[in-house]
Amino acid sequence: MADPRVNKLAQVMVHYSLELKPKQHFAIVTTPFANELALAVYTEAIKAGANVFVMNALPGAEEAFYKHASGDQLDTVSPIRKLITETFDARLFIDAEYNTRELSGVDTAKVARARKASAPLSKIFMERSASGAFRWCVTVYPTYAMAQEADMSLSEYAEFVYGAGLLNDPDPVSLWRKEGERQMKLIRWLDGKDKAVLKGENVDLTMSIKGRTFKEADGKYNFPDGEIFTGPVEDSVNGWIRFRYPAIYSGQEVTDIELWFENGKVVKEKASKGQGLLTSLLNTDAGARYLGEWGIGTNYGIQRFTKNMLFDEKMGGTIHLAVGASYPETGGKNESGVHWDMLCDMAQSEIKVDGELFYKDGKPVV
Repeated sequence: MADPRVNKLAQVMVHYSLELKPKQHFAIVTTPFANELALAVYTEAIKAGANVFVMNALPGAEEAFYKHASGDQLDTVSPIRKLITETFDARLFIDAEYNTRELSGVDTAKVARARKASAPLSKIFMERSASGAFRWCVTVYPTYAMAQEADMSLSEYAEFVYGAGLLNDPDPVSLWRKEGERQMKLIRWLDGKDKAVLKGENVDLTMSIKGRTFKEADGKYNFPDGEIFTGPVEDSVNGWIRFRYPAIYSGQEVTDIELWFENGKVVKEKASKGQGLLTSLLNTDAGARYLGEWGIGTNYGIQRFTKNMLFDEKMGGTIHLAVGASYPETGGKNESGVHWDMLCDMAQSEIKVDGELFYKDGKPVV
């Protein structure tokens, strides 16, 4: 029996997150494992008057590409991706993996090279998103592989996914709007501030947010959502941070990451597993060793780590830093073919901003 929350999610995506209008060009990017949700979104978008294009990835193709692609192929950006990024009005990515470790055996240098080739397109994506010309959202359709990654049964994982999206409520949109209002209270307090000092068991870091803007995350770009984020002043970050949660990149896991910053740049990195991938990605281009994002999780309804950053970076009691590209709407200026989020537990930590206590032991105190 079909889960009615699939149709509800499709309606939220089309009318709330993406706000599709008649005659807009809209791309759905997914895999065959999300056909139920993709078709529901497609139907809702057609009823809204949009012109819809579907990209349904071939399982196993990405692994085959990285194992056999020549240098020229790694340096080539798909003209279809280019067309969508440069000219479409909206895009929805539905994450529905059949093997979360598909790329665990590929050469990490090839992954980094392909990311570097995509850097100009990533810049266009960020700029069009910041201007409002391009709407995008990422969501999840539960699969066995993703459930296994999260140490859950499929039914348990589906309940987790839909519960995190507040889809059990008769009116999830109103709840997401209220979440946005709560986030805006924190953002207003941070407005105009300068120096942030993060101290705790896993962090001893300073950075400047002077002239930067925090943005709310209320289900418009990620779904589910729940964070506030900005782009730190690029050369202002100094100190050390440890990410006790594993960081996942293209299906490969890097654990126990530690980063040391001097004047904004990662000058030393360490990991107990995946050191080669970590260093390779940090060497992707000139911007990959600088921070593009600092985010603070505000969703205290997400209470377990699932190895999917769409959920994990939203967890209340955590912060995340992303090396690489900034979101221009935050005032961030860093450019890179990489944007890689890493998650830090803040349970025994505090954040002071301009000398005032903002956050302690996993929760804002303002």
